[in-house]
Parts: sequence; C-alpha cells; structure tokens
Amino acid sequence: MAEKSQHQHQNHKTIPLYMKAISGSLGGIVEASCLQPIDVIKTRLQLDRSGNYKGIIHCGSTIVQNEGVRALWKGLTPFATHLTLKYALRMGSNAVLQSAFKDSETGKLSPQGRLLSGFGAGVLEALIIVTPFEVVKIRLQQQRGLKSELMKYKGPIHCARTVIREEGLRGLWAGATPTVMRNGTNQAAMFTAKNAFDVILWKKHEGDGKVLQPWQSMISGFLAGTAGPVCTGPFDVVKTRLMAQSRSGGELKYKGMFHAISTIYAEEGLLALWKGLLPRLMRIPPGQAIMWAVADQVIGFYERTYMHNAPL
Repeated sequence: MAEKSQHQHQNHKTIPLYMKAISGSLGGIVEASCLQPIDVIKTRLQLDRSGNYKGIIHCGSTIVQNEGVRALWKGLTPFATHLTLKYALRMGSNAVLQSAFKDSETGKLSPQGRLLSGFGAGVLEALIIVTPFEVVKIRLQQQRGLKSELMKYKGPIHCARTVIREEGLRGLWAGATPTVMRNGTNQAAMFTAKNAFDVILWKKHEGDGKVLQPWQSMISGFLAGTAGPVCTGPFDVVKTRLMAQSRSGGELKYKGMFHAISTIYAEEGLLALWKGLLPRLMRIPPGQAIMWAVADQVIGFYERTYMHNAPL
C-alpha cells in the first residue's frame, strides 16, 4: 500500500493550494510584528511636507519622545490582519494562476507565465485587501498625538466607518490605481526573482523536495524583495498621498495617479517620487526574508511529511 501511494505521489508532485496560503499567512504574522515600527516611520516620512523629521532615526526617536514607544506599533492590528490575509491570497492566487499557465504536457511554467501569475496575484491582492486596509492604516498613522479622544479616528473599525460615512464606500478605495500598479509590478518582479535566486544560488527547483535552510530562504527573499520597491517607488508615494487626502475637506489636491505624479514632480522634483525608498528598503527586503524563511519551512515540512519520496 505504501508503495502504491508513494508511486502516486511521485507522479503528482504539487503542493496543495491551502498549504501555500497557510505558509504565506504564518510568514505574514511573524513579519508584521518585527517590522511595524519601520512602516510607521515610512508613512510619517512620506507625508512630511514641511521637513519636521530629519531622517529615519530622528523620526523614530521623535515619535517615541512625543507619543511613547507603543506609537511605533500604531496600526499593528490592521497591519498584521492585512499581511496575513494578503499573503494567504497572494500565495494562493499565484499558485492558481501558475497552474493555469503551466504547459499541460510538460507541466513546466514559462518565464512569462511566472511573471503574469505574479502580476495577477498582485492585482487581486491590491483590489480585494491592500487598498482598503492601507487607506485605514495611513489615516491612523497620519494622526499625531497621544490622547485618543482628540483624534478624528479612534481605531481601525471607527476609521473605516468614518471614511465610508464622509466619503462613501469609494473612499476606502482611494489610490486603487497606483496600488494595483504597485502590487502587480511588485509581485511579478518578486515571484520571478525569488524563483531565479533559488535556482541560481541554491539549485532549488519547486517541488524537488529540497528544503532550503532558513538563512538560504532569507537571502533569496531579501534579494527578491529589493527588486520591487526600486521599480515601484513612484506608485508607492502617489498611493500614500492619494490615500491620505480625505474628501471631506472640499478641494482635492491630487485628482488621480497621473495628476499626482506630475504635481509631485513639478512641486518637489523627480527624487520626491522615491521618497521613503530607504525605509521601504529597510522594510520590504527584510520582510520578504522573514516571510520566505517561514513559508519555505512550512512548505518544506509538508513536502517531507506528505510527499514521502522527498529525501529527508
């Protein structure tokens, strides 16, 4: 019996969708808890038009002095929920799309198929999860101060309700276009790069039963995580600005993605479109390193346990 099931496994070596989704969401929880402070600092720097903060360290220490250490974990609940859901959806939808793009005879995935699967996963996560969560997160992070009763938004749920009441449901999808562009491009770059680095550095092909050491996953994930932010800097800045402006104040400064890009370029110069790149590079590559280290271990454990032919 064991031999028969082993033979079946050998013919059909794919990791089930739910395992990919679980591996991603576990990675997301670990990542969120480690990296939230950098995200808060990134948002404050991107929204800082008057130069209150001298840089990353100064911004962090100012927040701690004025608002206490816990302020660096502002928005952690929506952030962790958002990452967990996002990675579950990202890894799951990427796997669905990859199996759709695979050659039916050879079971091979072409480089274009891999890029398109990543882009598709990015677009889906941007529309379903990322945009509304980020609008809430940015509105919360934008608020300075200690006393919650003085703040417009009391917490994530209250913030979402207020936005819907004042700006309509569409308010939660402010900045959807640049978010779709950013996440699509990001995921296309990241899944392709992660796979390439696994093969180039460690000779690891998906489903071959070889489990990377956590440090190896971290190196591949870190390198793959640098490609995205550099390509998508302008989309990210524009997304943050569009999400931060509320419709309740009358005239909107930025009318949409292209208008925002040209306005920021005209008023603040080309480099302003890559504002917050350093904190993004401090957050995304280490985040991808942590996420992939956890996810690869979970998938590897599954391969070892249920695909018996994998060498232990």
